[in-house]
Amino acid sequence: MKFSNYEDLKEKLIQTPKKWFLTGAAGFIGSNLLQELLELKQEVVAIDNFSNGHRSNLDDVKSKVLEKKWKNLSFYEGDFTNSELMNKLCKGVDYVLHQGALGSVPRSIKDPIRSNHHNVGGQLSVLEASKNNGVQKVVYASSSSVYGDHSMLPKIEHTIGKQLSPYAVSKYVNELYAKVFFDTYELSSIGLRYFNVFGRRQSPEGAYAAVIPLWLRAMIRNEQLFINGDGETSRDFCYVKNVIQANIQAAVSDTKGAEVYNIACNDQTTLNQLFNHLKDILSSECGIHYKKMPVYKPFREGDIRHSRADIKKAKEDFKYWPKYKIQKGLEETIHWYVSNLK
Repeated sequence: MKFSNYEDLKEKLIQTPKKWFLTGAAGFIGSNLLQELLELKQEVVAIDNFSNGHRSNLDDVKSKVLEKKWKNLSFYEGDFTNSELMNKLCKGVDYVLHQGALGSVPRSIKDPIRSNHHNVGGQLSVLEASKNNGVQKVVYASSSSVYGDHSMLPKIEHTIGKQLSPYAVSKYVNELYAKVFFDTYELSSIGLRYFNVFGRRQSPEGAYAAVIPLWLRAMIRNEQLFINGDGETSRDFCYVKNVIQANIQAAVSDTKGAEVYNIACNDQTTLNQLFNHLKDILSSECGIHYKKMPVYKPFREGDIRHSRADIKKAKEDFKYWPKYKIQKGLEETIHWYVSNLK
């Protein structure tokens, strides 16, 4: 599908709707993708087993889209590792967006077998079903953790190091399987290496919550906030709306084969800088004044020290131009959490 920018693409999709299959639809990224697809009047088949996703995310999507658009969704509660179910749900599908996974580096270190089952076994199940049903393209969630201990910045897709956790290994294996499925069965796919995605509906609950929702909950409730390490660890934080754009653009692009792309902003923010950004926005825009100083804890096992993405390849191949830099993304995110955290 030819398009000059994301707005142009959205208009074309509204005029000529496609059928999409979405895994992890009740999760953070999945529910945001679901909302966008329904707003664009697409037909969506979706699945989630609620091991990480939340029914409240689906309720929130339903409240945001018109009832007529919500009826374009066929939702199934189930597990994407179930190959028989995947074969059934992929019938007649144009594009697959595989977002379901068992995330978190620390969780994978604690339970590598479970991570492998969901992330590798699940990916294989989705690829097999897509191949069997003639899906045009599979877009799946990879991770910046694939780069491992390679110190070069910015990170470039063709140069990786030694993976530092079972989670990172599982995501690299996903990429290897995707390539084999193209070489063997000519199933085209795109792996999106996400760099620290944040935004609405990202859960602050549980032992493996991401840093931004975890910190926002503490700051909104005036609770103690903790930083792993010295605070000078840096990340390329990417607002979820950039990720939504990338998934849809990648799926309908003319690229063939099994490619991987960095999805981020080509930016670098330390944890100390992030803390100050959150504090300043909460104060200036929401009237919430957080005065506690963070408590520094030991570095987390398996974490890389610095990360920043080169995004030239995605710009060139499917016109990924991230609209939201960290400041704008944080402003929208903070307003959502202030309105929704109880």
